[in-house]
Amino acid sequence: MILMFALALLLIWSAPVWANPACAVCTVAVAASLEIARRLGVDDSVVGVWAGAFLALLGYWMIVWFEKKKWNFWGRDFLLIFLSVAMIGFMYISKLEYNPQPILVFFIDPFLFSVIVGALVLIWANRFYQWMKAKNGGHAHFPFEKVAVPVVALALASLYFYFYPLCQKANELYNF
Repeated sequence: MILMFALALLLIWSAPVWANPACAVCTVAVAASLEIARRLGVDDSVVGVWAGAFLALLGYWMIVWFEKKKWNFWGRDFLLIFLSVAMIGFMYISKLEYNPQPILVFFIDPFLFSVIVGALVLIWANRFYQWMKAKNGGHAHFPFEKVAVPVVALALASLYFYFYPLCQKANELYNF
């Protein structure tokens, strides 16, 4: 595990730098914290918000990579974001049982719903930051605003799901 983490850091530090939608350290930190949160017994709907944001972030990274390779086609950005978020399906193949419940007007699994909410919140927060930046003459209002806006938006969504949980606690699911 430590070797894999060290190799990932080495890969990140050795990669050329180009404009990314989020920093590599933040991406690795979110990925590592998901498993820790689940083991601590955090509600799965809260973990789902951050998992959805992480998967959407991977989609943004794929868009940047496709741009670098100059692979352009109609619907590319939507397709890459959709495929990235759809990777949550592997959790249902290996660890989770799909258990749909009525949520608002949807009949969907609560974890899947929170993953979709997390991805949409991250996408909305990134667009909201770009709008705020454009209104301010192309400059951020304060340092690290690009990081603060999505993190605050995701934290608010997490707080909502913490007080109004959709799922059961992870330790109840896996009997830790």
